[in-house]
Amino acid sequence: MNKERVILTVLLILLILLIQLSMFVGKYPITLDEYVLFMQSFIFDDVVIDKDKLALLNSVILEIRLPRILAAIMIGASLAVAGSTYQAMFVNPLVSPGLLGVLAGASFGAALGMVLKFSWFGIQLSTFFFGFLAVIVALSISYLYINNRSMIILILGGVISSSLFSALLSILKYTADPYDTLPAIVYWLMGSLSFSSKDTIYMLLIPMAVGIAILLLFSKYLNALSLGDEEAKSLGVNVKMLKLIMIFSATFISALTVVLAGVIGWVGLIVPHIARLFLGADNRIMIPASALIGALFLLATDDLSRTLFTFEVPIGILTSLVGIPIFVIVLRNARKGF
Repeated sequence: MNKERVILTVLLILLILLIQLSMFVGKYPITLDEYVLFMQSFIFDDVVIDKDKLALLNSVILEIRLPRILAAIMIGASLAVAGSTYQAMFVNPLVSPGLLGVLAGASFGAALGMVLKFSWFGIQLSTFFFGFLAVIVALSISYLYINNRSMIILILGGVISSSLFSALLSILKYTADPYDTLPAIVYWLMGSLSFSSKDTIYMLLIPMAVGIAILLLFSKYLNALSLGDEEAKSLGVNVKMLKLIMIFSATFISALTVVLAGVIGWVGLIVPHIARLFLGADNRIMIPASALIGALFLLATDDLSRTLFTFEVPIGILTSLVGIPIFVIVLRNARKGF
């Protein structure tokens, strides 16, 4: 356990350091001296700094970069924790947060809002609603076979729901204005942290943190659930209630990530493998580690998306390009701990 705590502490320190480094990433250059003076101005009243410079630094750091950094951290942690939860619950290392259709449903909801010319808030609300609706469709399909206790039925329900909303999304893309709405839909599906405003980010941080906290709180029960339903019941676990809590909490935070940044893939699939590779399959340790690694991964990827070229590369593209080789490397350990 001491080894695991050391690794978690190291991950937390790395995340803090990366947050500080990310403050310097952007088109407007900030020197180390300027950053130190800006931070000191919050503590000491006698710090000598030009008022115009202070206002500019305040705008760049607090109004633009800090909200984006917080969004990257929460989105990365949310997707990683949701992926870890699903992999443990379904006893399958190859599932991801989109398993039950939440990403397909949320994508359809966003596209529908764009086609119907909703306000930005309306588009976000539609994104969240249809993300949840897709999971409800998957659960409803699985309950048609209530006598079948296999998790395969629930997975198949997710496949059907994902296919349904993907088909509906294709219809919207086909009928959308090719000069205005269609490019907006396509760009949304690539994923980008530039979609979110500061107010939206701060509004959703607490709900996302609560969703992550719920999954962390119940992570110890996932160890029993990984043994199978009958074994979990013999240990006193209310399997049906636990699954519902886990599914809806994971759906909740996954849908909010799409509201904030569009569709960002691979994080929820590869990060749990990385955490499991270094820390084993104990969900009490692995899920918190996944949250930290997911935050590190997405924040580092976002920094790359803003610095590789003169234009910003959609982060969803980079997570795929970076995630594929990482997944190939850890693939041989995919069954470890299962």
